Amino acid sequence: MCGIFGIVTSNEQPLGNILLDASRRLAYRGYDSIGCATIDKEGQIDLRKDVGKIDEVNKRLRFDTMKGQRGIVQLRWATFGSPSQVNAQPHLDSKASLVGAHNGNIVNNVSLREEFIAEGMIVRGTNDGESCVHAVERYINQGHTMIEAIRKAARDLEGDYAFVIALRNEQNASGDCPLYAIKNGSGLVVGIADQATCVSSDLPSILPVTDRILRLQDGEMVALWPDRVEIRLVSTGELVHRTPERFTKGMEVAQKGGYVHFMEKEIHEQPYTVAELTHWLAASPHVDPFVKALSDAQHLYFVGCGTSYHACVVGAAYFNQLATIPAIAVLAPQFTETLVHTLKPTDAVVFVSQSGETKDVLNAVNATRLAGAQILGILNVLGSTLMHASNHYLPLACGYEISVPATKTFLNEAILFLYLADKLRRHGSRIDWGTVPDLIAETLTATDSAARHTANLLNPHDEMYYLGYGVTLGIAMEGALKLKEITYAHCEGMLSSEFKHGPLSAVHGDYPVLFVAAPQDAAMMVNHINEVACRGGRSIVIAAPSKLLRDNADEYLPLPDTRQELIALLAVLPLQLISYYMSTSRGINPDFPRNLSKTITVD
Repeated sequence: MCGIFGIVTSNEQPLGNILLDASRRLAYRGYDSIGCATIDKEGQIDLRKDVGKIDEVNKRLRFDTMKGQRGIVQLRWATFGSPSQVNAQPHLDSKASLVGAHNGNIVNNVSLREEFIAEGMIVRGTNDGESCVHAVERYINQGHTMIEAIRKAARDLEGDYAFVIALRNEQNASGDCPLYAIKNGSGLVVGIADQATCVSSDLPSILPVTDRILRLQDGEMVALWPDRVEIRLVSTGELVHRTPERFTKGMEVAQKGGYVHFMEKEIHEQPYTVAELTHWLAASPHVDPFVKALSDAQHLYFVGCGTSYHACVVGAAYFNQLATIPAIAVLAPQFTETLVHTLKPTDAVVFVSQSGETKDVLNAVNATRLAGAQILGILNVLGSTLMHASNHYLPLACGYEISVPATKTFLNEAILFLYLADKLRRHGSRIDWGTVPDLIAETLTATDSAARHTANLLNPHDEMYYLGYGVTLGIAMEGALKLKEITYAHCEGMLSSEFKHGPLSAVHGDYPVLFVAAPQDAAMMVNHINEVACRGGRSIVIAAPSKLLRDNADEYLPLPDTRQELIALLAVLPLQLISYYMSTSRGINPDFPRNLSKTITVD
């Protein structure tokens, strides 16, 4: 989820501060490196880039002194290739005639790099943004114009992306040199000012330049000159006519994409982030070695903390049910104290950490290393300590998550476990992963109203239970954690069949108990629902369409009817929404709950 910004001006001028200002307005998306490129009237490219924070790198490289008529700045969040100076963007082609940067994931990056090297191109790094530049270079070398080269390059690039690119000495009759951009799944907005035009992956970086904007659609490209822009269909090259609109809602609204809070925005980003992940997994050479390590392990453990631990609980259920591979989910501190002493070199431990820096997890990693077992990492931050400590790792491809309560990172962790279990499954048909992002989007839309209603029902209460069974146990635990984090109500997530062993005594008149049920567990869940009902409690059920469950529940929140293993993942979406709506109704900012931070780096 990188950030890109490009600008074309009528006269050569200091562009460094404009690019820096744009980068600061994109920084909320998260990044590990920054780079700026400017091109002057003579076509000379000035490229400066490195790993680090904006102001820190600017002190070393002096972006603020850069001049030109065209400029590009990029903030990179690493997915392909570790954070490094050579992988930082923008990138040059082999002859330093093209310069460009991208946002998104080119999932066939590895095979493209092999093709480019075989064709004699100079490939300097492993970042997929560089592949965008070389893909255009390939067709420029064949004599095509920039527009045709970009259109043809788009056919070679697989994944969701947007990129900005320029040829250093391309001019029109008036001597103006254009900038080009293309959109295919990732965001791209064009801005039109009096003496300049600009393009960006995100609206906030454009607003200091102009409030006149054009929103590009997937499958479109744009050429930018100082006094005009031309939008074309990538498929045919046909011109598209679109009237600019004025954006008048302010910077904070722009940063949050029109949502009130980042948590709400990140909940609704999940169809996109799941698509990013599954596309990446389908093309990545990292998956097969990871899967082999899982299947070869004599004993297999999934280790995490908090939200990541709940994903491990879900993942262990998938591995046991679908792949028939015994997997044990365990909290990181508990693993260090009780299980690490039994590890052997033939065992494998999957460590899950959004940041890759969670101290409890790293303590367990260090203990595992001493025992000689395989260390497998699932993480969102490339270049993190967990990544470097792992024998094999897989990224979550979520981009930066601003809101403290994890939403899209949890879903991608659980999706990744399901994807791995699906590859190793011993029975049943494989999942059609191309349908899953749409199913997530459908669920968010279909359950929103019911989630608001449920939040209103729960709001008068400061204590309640969320119960799951089988694969939905981890979902119930995660839903309860979200409620605790951002509403400050006490909510316990636990196994529904365990509820009768003590906690049932808490149930009295109208006491709320929420059940998360998968289709195959409906009959068992009815028993547990009625244990609550006959003691005067209020049962709320989240499940796929089921007459049996509906007839026995006080409140019923239906999910789309789909496969057993996907129902559990869909159920977390209304749970996230319930927590969000209950939090805001209590006047709490869900993005920054009290006493919590995103990354825990202490014991």
